[in-house]
Amino acid sequence: MSDYTQYTKQEMQAYAIAKFIEEDQIVTVGTGLPLIGASLAKKVIQPSCHLIVESGLMDCAPVEVPRSVGDLRFMAHCAVQWPNVRFVGFETNSYLNKKDNMVAFIGGAEIDIYGNVNSTCIGDYNNPKVRFTGSGGANGIATYQNTIIMMQHQSRRFVDKIGYITSPGWMTGPGSRKAAGLPEDRGPRMVVTDLGIFKFDDETKKMYLAYYYPYSSPEICQENTGFEIDTSRAQLMEGPDPEIIRIIREEIDPGQVFIKLKK
Repeated sequence: MSDYTQYTKQEMQAYAIAKFIEEDQIVTVGTGLPLIGASLAKKVIQPSCHLIVESGLMDCAPVEVPRSVGDLRFMAHCAVQWPNVRFVGFETNSYLNKKDNMVAFIGGAEIDIYGNVNSTCIGDYNNPKVRFTGSGGANGIATYQNTIIMMQHQSRRFVDKIGYITSPGWMTGPGSRKAAGLPEDRGPRMVVTDLGIFKFDDETKKMYLAYYYPYSSPEICQENTGFEIDTSRAQLMEGPDPEIIRIIREEIDPGQVFIKLKK
């Protein structure tokens, strides 16, 4: 029998995702931890939120964990089944009509202090050390939607200068999104890692530590970040209660598709 009083770093990260989804918010979600966190929000913490995926499925509430955004399991309880082009139009229309009730999850291999994300390559673009899968829909999402960025917290991922900007954050600081021809009223809102939650200063647009977890600390977060970060505003975020962990393990991801438990 599971001990629901103990939780893993992945479960803490999923819980943190769910806690920061807002009432009636439209959430663009893929798979992995963002799906687990968003499903937890929909099921328990913020039932009024609406989950959508870039394959065109709207207001999803899957009863079994989908493996990809094209997985038919997303269709089980969704409200509308649109083609992908309609999803893109929906996303762009939200921006054009100044609706600020959408948020999307993205991730990548590297991130800098302004929330620019690299999911393209490490090293020279034409002769990279490592080539990744690239943008997918992330660039368009980061252009037109507010984003929550999911990262595993390591200094090799949190770097001074990323090798390639796949998904734009606050670029080089205040005014730089507008200068680049991007919407200046959209951008990254937070970064959720396995060590803490980071937000962006309204004035400087630089990342700062907003919350750390019971097993973490501001010092641990800084040690695992490849640039100096403001920790002066950091607060402790309490961990999930046993019932939340039971729901994750027994109802949301019982097959441990995305959240693995140690034997």
